[in-house]
Amino acid sequence: MKKTLVTILVVLTVLTLSSGVMAQRYVVGTNASFPPFEYVEAGEIVGFDIDIVKAIADLQGFEVEFRDLSFDSLVPGLASGSLDLVAAGMTISEQRKKVVSFSEPYYSANQSVLVHQDSEEDLTVLFGDNDIGVQTGTTGDAWVRNKLIKADILTGEIRNYDSFVFVIRDLANKNIDAAVLDKPVAETYSKNNPVKVVAEVITGEEYGIAVSKNNEELRQKLNEGLAKLKENGTMDQLIEKHFE
Repeated sequence: MKKTLVTILVVLTVLTLSSGVMAQRYVVGTNASFPPFEYVEAGEIVGFDIDIVKAIADLQGFEVEFRDLSFDSLVPGLASGSLDLVAAGMTISEQRKKVVSFSEPYYSANQSVLVHQDSEEDLTVLFGDNDIGVQTGTTGDAWVRNKLIKADILTGEIRNYDSFVFVIRDLANKNIDAAVLDKPVAETYSKNNPVKVVAEVITGEEYGIAVSKNNEELRQKLNEGLAKLKENGTMDQLIEKHFE
């Protein structure tokens, strides 16, 4: 009986110690229609952002769980606490910084204009009575509204979509005249769809990993991890893997 009691106490002690060293697990929100940053391949979410977060997690000693959500629900997810961080090719902007905090920048990009491969349009497709597709909540969406619609440069319709997959599909089917989206993603879509990039809009955007305003500890972990990735050469390897 005493041996049984001792055995039980030893097991409980081991379980207690094990639970004490279990790695912190964070829920990562993303929008897996943004190749090569995040997309679905063979039923798994993969991409540049995914590899970065996994590499940081390994270096900093935490675990991650990815959730594929609509882009415009990611920031609200941080605010509600259903997400711990967001890795989704998200541009650091003053408007977003009012409600979330960002890591140090890890990638820079501009916007691109795409048209159907049979189209003879160029940058001037953004002028006049043309219909432009954008993904809701993106910087491309904001740029078209603020720079073109408000200035009456574009008098056609701005069409919003939950995913860039739907934007490209409608452009490929000639249901819209053009699309505006981040340059590296535009180049990726143009390789496998009947669309082409005709212009680059210099916006000087920088991507960051977003966390809630009250989670400075996690932001510091991410910044430390990003610094290590740059120092040990992993970041260069991931850029080469996904962009070259």
